[in-house]
Order: sequence, then structure tokens, then C-alpha cells
Amino acid sequence: MPERIDQAGRVLLELDEDAARREVRRLRDGGAEAYAVSLLWSFRNPAHERRIAEIIREEVGPEAYVSLSHEVNPILGEYERTATTVLNSYLGPTVERYLERLERTLREAGLQGRFSVLNSIGGVMSAHDAAERAVLLLASGPTGGVLGSHFLAQELGHANVITTDMGGTSFDVGLVVADRPVVSQVTEVAQYHVAVPMVNITAIGAGGGSIAEVVAGELRVGPRSAGAFPGPVCYRRGGTRVTVTDADVVLGVIDPEVFLGGRMNLDKAGAEEAIRTQIAEPLGLSVVEAAAGIKRIVDARMADTLRELTVGHGHDPRDFVIYAYGGAGPMHCAGFGADLGVGTILVPATSMAHSAYGALAADILHSAERSVSFKSSPGNTDPASEFDPAALREVFAELEASAREQLARDGVKPEDVVIDRSIDMRYRMQTHELIVPVQEELADEAAVARLVALFEEIYEDTYGHGAGFREAGLEITAFRVSGIGRTPKPSFAAIAPSGESHRPSSRQVYDVVTGAWFDATVAEWDRLGPETIAGPAVIEHPTTTVYVASGQQVALDAIGNLVITPTA
Repeated sequence: MPERIDQAGRVLLELDEDAARREVRRLRDGGAEAYAVSLLWSFRNPAHERRIAEIIREEVGPEAYVSLSHEVNPILGEYERTATTVLNSYLGPTVERYLERLERTLREAGLQGRFSVLNSIGGVMSAHDAAERAVLLLASGPTGGVLGSHFLAQELGHANVITTDMGGTSFDVGLVVADRPVVSQVTEVAQYHVAVPMVNITAIGAGGGSIAEVVAGELRVGPRSAGAFPGPVCYRRGGTRVTVTDADVVLGVIDPEVFLGGRMNLDKAGAEEAIRTQIAEPLGLSVVEAAAGIKRIVDARMADTLRELTVGHGHDPRDFVIYAYGGAGPMHCAGFGADLGVGTILVPATSMAHSAYGALAADILHSAERSVSFKSSPGNTDPASEFDPAALREVFAELEASAREQLARDGVKPEDVVIDRSIDMRYRMQTHELIVPVQEELADEAAVARLVALFEEIYEDTYGHGAGFREAGLEITAFRVSGIGRTPKPSFAAIAPSGESHRPSSRQVYDVVTGAWFDATVAEWDRLGPETIAGPAVIEHPTTTVYVASGQQVALDAIGNLVITPTA
């Protein structure tokens, strides 16, 4: 529709309201349920977007779901901003209806307190705000696991953590580096670029339900999954395709008699037969060799993913602790952890509810962003001298006021508010920016110079020593403020001895490292004492199974987590 606002926010061509009204009617008559409005320079001057929203509500009704790009994502980059706004409108009506039903049910059941929803940025928000900015919920589930890991890591003193969540269909990985979860400013979701900050989660199709098959004479595992229904063959739910869980049962890692605390009896014979006909015979292997191959492949795929996220980004994995959780993660962490060379693997006591634990520990968080460009001249070796500290402080002050206002609306007291500021910065003429935390008040040119030095440090950490080139000139492209409302946290308590003597049993488990059957120690997690158990061993719990390979040992820490380390 005819209209134009330039990059400075000046109206060059007034909005053709009649054309806008005709377009809205066409969409309404075509059955449109939600509307996304994204104009080229709306984040500089949102007047035309706001008027279009008024026209939509006049023509469709006051309850029409409308997403405006200057509200959803007021950042430079029309493609990313438009894609983000469209996805927000696509998700919004469904999320809104779901949250309304859920809150009504909870209130009727007696909920008196705040009803909050976990988002993908690393905090919680009100149900109302979540419905308006539904795009922020896209990766909220895995984000909960990273938040729970970060909170636990602070308690245990682990500054660098690789978070690994292996469930039935996927393997989700995040990083905590220098006591901060790694965040991405642009995330690809279903081939669309979502331009809102999100905790960086990398997922591959590797889970307990991942299907193993022979393709052109090669054994492949994933990314297709049997899911929970029909699920693995051993579940007795009609599944016919071999999965990773079937291999774990055949190898003795999972005891068919005690799965889910004995509430579900697994079909080991069925799993063996499926592996024999689908994998072993086509490859000329025994059933056990085929099952071991499935486990080795899925463990190697996960190790490769971790290697890409650490070594591929300049991190030494030996500087990290792996946190392994989810239904299948504790069964496979010994394999992918040893492959990666990480010395310590921790299985949280909250393993099967770790994402929910992260949501419980999360703070209320509201973010505000704005694209404002500040540039230094090419050839200037002192770029900080061209950035006006007062102008930078002014932008941050406006965004901080917005974040504080949102937190106050959620009932957060001023003394419980923490403000986190950052900028997007790049060398001039580059396409991609880096997020740089603003760690001090930009009171003078010296403070700005320290901010520039921090950008160059982050740049060289990301792209390699010597990659920086300040003579190209620097550009600040966006300002970001996160308003954090501190919430009460779950406490950690030292575990009390059970008071019962616990004698571990044993069973035959195939160790893929040595390629042999071992009489593995089998112990119950809930009855463990202070002793260290050498692998191969299996620690069983009603919600998960932990496997410890040969060359490793496991012990319970003071608050109930399992810690796997190499044997001396």
C-alpha cells in the first residue's frame, strides 16, 4: 500500500488509508485470523503502522490479533523484522487461547499468585505479555534446561557448562560461558530468521526414539523419530522401527523389569528381533554388535555437535563441565562426554524435570531494543573519540524506563530490579553484529574506550586472534536493555543419609568402549551413600537410568547430583 517514511523518520508519502482499508477487507473476507504489519522504517517512526492497526480493528473488530513490527522487533533489517512479526502473528492467536484456558483452569483450581510463562530470552513474563509476543516462546522449553543448569552451576561454582538435554526425539545443547548463558540475537526457526535475542540452543535429531536403519549398506541413526507413540519396539505400543532405546535395552543398559520404576515392562525379545532383521542381518553383524553400533553412532553424533559448539567457537571443551539431563541424556553422557574429552559430567538430581526446575528458578524479564546508528570514521585508530557518551546514555535511559515500567506493571518492587545493558556492534561495512555487554555507566570517553576494547576482545575470541581491524571504523547498530525482576529461588539442601544399608546388585551390560560384556554394578540413586562406584555401572532411578562406562567412576555430591569423572 502506498506510504513511505525515510530512515530518519520523516514522512515522505502519507499513508493511503483507503488502500489500506481495501487490503484489510480483502484479508478479512479471505478468512485471515491474525495480521502482521511491517513497514520499512517503522522503528524510526511508527505512525503509519499504528494507523494501519487502527484500521484493522475498525474493519475486523477490536479483538483482532495484530502484530506491529516496531513493537515486536524494533531493529534494523526489514527481512528479519518482518519474518519475526509474521511468526508472532502466526503463533499469537493459538498461544492466547491456550494461555487463557490454562490460567482459567489454574485459577479455578485455587491458584492465587502470579501466572508466568517461561520465554526464550532467559526469564518469565506474564501470560498477557506472552500472548502479545508469542514469538518469544519458540524455544522456551529447552531454555528452561539452560537456566536450571546456570542456576545450579552458580551454586556449585562451575563457570563454564555444556548443557545437554536428550529426550525422545532430540538432543538440545546450550552453553554457559564465564557464568553467562550464550545468547543469539538472530535464530533460524523453520528456515525463518527470528530477530529477537534467545538463549542459544542447538538441536539435532538424536533421542531415545531416534530410528536406526540401514541405508545403502550403511547404518544411520536419526534424525527421524518413532516418538512416544508408537515409540520404540520395546514399548509394546505398535512400534516396528528400531530405535536407540531398543539398543539400550539389548545392551543391558536399561533393565526391562524396572523401567519407570517398574510401571512399564519392556519387550527385550521384541527389540532383539527387530534389530536382528532390520540391522544385524543386512550388515552381517550379531544382534549385540548391531546394537553397539547404534549406540556408538548416536554418541558420536552428539559428541560432534558438542565439538562444533565448543572447539568451533574457540572454546576448549576441557574447560567445561557437562550437565546431562532429560530422559535419555544420563544413559548416553558417558559416551559423548568421554569422546569430547570433558573431565566432569554432572547428572542433576532434577534430571527428568530440569527444564521445569529452570522455569521455577527464572527471574521476570522484559527486554527493550532500538536500532540507533553511531559510526566512527574509517582510518580513525581512536574510534571512541567519535561516540558521544551523553547520546549513548540518552538512548539507554529511554529503554531502561520502558523496561522498568513493564516490570512495575508485573508487580516487581524497584529494589528487586536489575538492569542489564548491551549494544550490537560491528566493524563498518560488515553484515553481522556482536552483542557487547555494557558493564559500566558510559560516563566519559574513557568508559566508551573500554567498551570498544571489550568489543574487539569478543570479536577476536569469536573470529580468531588478529581478526580485528579498527581502522575499518566501528558502528553501533542497536541498543538493548533487559529489565530483570528478581524472584525467590528454590533452595539447595544437603541430602541426609537414608539410614539403610544399600548393597548394589549387578547385571550383564555390554560396554561399547571395550566391546565386551561386563558384570556391571547396579545401584539405586535414592539409596546411594558417600561411596564412589567404579564403572561399568548403572545407577537406576524411577525417572531415568545413568550409565557409567569403564574407565569412569560416579559419586553422589552433597546435594544429590551424580558426578561422573575418569578413574584415577
